[in-house]
Amino acid sequence: MSTQTQKVAVVTGASQGIGAALVAAYRKLGYAVVATSRSIALSADPGVLTVRGDIADPATAERVVAAAVEEFGRIDTLVNNAGVFVAKPFTDYTADDYAGVTGINLDGFFHITQRAAEHMLAQGGGHIVSITTSLVDNADARVPSVLASLTKGGIQSATKSLAVEYARRGIRVNAVSPGTIKTPMHPEETHEVLAGLHPVGRMGETSDVVDAVLFLEDAPFVTGEILHVDGGMSAGH
Repeated sequence: MSTQTQKVAVVTGASQGIGAALVAAYRKLGYAVVATSRSIALSADPGVLTVRGDIADPATAERVVAAAVEEFGRIDTLVNNAGVFVAKPFTDYTADDYAGVTGINLDGFFHITQRAAEHMLAQGGGHIVSITTSLVDNADARVPSVLASLTKGGIQSATKSLAVEYARRGIRVNAVSPGTIKTPMHPEETHEVLAGLHPVGRMGETSDVVDAVLFLEDAPFVTGEILHVDGGMSAGH
C-alpha cells in the first residue's frame, strides 16, 4: 500500500521498451506504479503492481483502474503508451489490421482514459499523457502509415480537447510525439534506414521519450501540448 502522500502512475504497454523505461522512471520519482500489458510479468518491487490484459478490451481498463485505486488509493498520472504500428500501402490494409490498430490505439486510449479521468476528477486533479507519433504531423511517403495517422492523430486532437475541457478542473492533458525510437519492435538491421528518416540522422532513445514525459509531469502550466521528440521530423525534410 502507498501512503496518502505517495503519487500513483498508471502506465500502459509497460512490459518493454518505452513503457518499461517509464515504469522505472516513475519509481525513481517515488511514485507507485500500476503497469499493464498483455505479457507483463509479476514485479518483485512492492511499489509496482502489474496487471496483465489486452488494453483494447474495456474490461482491462476497468481492472487496471480498480487495481490502482484498491492497492494504492489514487491515480495521479496516466501514461497511454500502448500502441501498435502497421506500415502498409493504404489499399493493402486488411480488416484484421484495421481492427487490431484501432482496438489498441483508439479503444485502449478511450476506455482507460475515461475511467482514470473519473478518479482524477473525484480526487481534484491529475495528469494524462499519451504517446503518439511524429508521422501524424509530417507524413512520409517512405513510411505509408494511414492507420497510425488515423488513430494517433485522433489521440492528438483528443488531447487538446480534453485539455480544454478539464483545464479548470485540475487535470492536465498532454502528448509526446516521437520519431522512431530504438525499441525491441525495430530489429537492429533496420536501424540504419530508420535513422535516415530523421533530419538529425539517428534514431531516438527510450530515454528521450522518458525525459519528455517527465518534463510534462513537472510542468504545471503546460496542458494541451503535443511535444515533438523526433529528431526534427516534424520540422520537415
